[in-house]
Amino acid sequence: MTPAVRYWIPLGLTITALSGLVYLTGQQNLRQNANDPQIQISEDIATRLSANPNIPSLPTTNAVDISKSLGTYIIVFNDQGKPLFSNAKLDGKTPEVPQGVFAYTRKHEQDRITWEPKSEVRSAVVLTRYSGKSPGFVLVGRSLREVEEREEELTKHVGLAWVVTMLGTLLATIFFIPKAKKLIATKPASGGKK
Repeated sequence: MTPAVRYWIPLGLTITALSGLVYLTGQQNLRQNANDPQIQISEDIATRLSANPNIPSLPTTNAVDISKSLGTYIIVFNDQGKPLFSNAKLDGKTPEVPQGVFAYTRKHEQDRITWEPKSEVRSAVVLTRYSGKSPGFVLVGRSLREVEEREEELTKHVGLAWVVTMLGTLLATIFFIPKAKKLIATKPASGGKK
């Protein structure tokens, strides 16, 4: 291993760590922002149902095929996790939610998850608990298709920047380190005897 490469290795590790940090920050920002409308909608509906558990008072919307549509969908469950209202459809029926999600939400009031009821059908979902005379849960979801496409673009951009920076710094190190050492070696010593 040449001295130049030895000098470059810590720099390469630093570039790799910073690139990973940039990617992770960007990816998490994209994913967490995908929850924002669902948080507001689920909390508003939960508040309404806590005061008046009247399902017909929910906003009426057309059925959303969650395998194709980017539309926001709503499912209201009773306290046992059985659907009371749903405009979400998958293969012609309301998709099933794992019971463990209800158990977690019962304790924590809200859960924000990536839900994959079927292969390649992924949604950003917020499940909110509501109380009152007839407690239950409100699930609001939205497809992650657009977010995942943006994550792929982010991966490409950060990956390309990493490759270019790694190669650029490696070449610069190989070119400049030997020249700098040579310059230092040939520089005359200053000072002398008094």
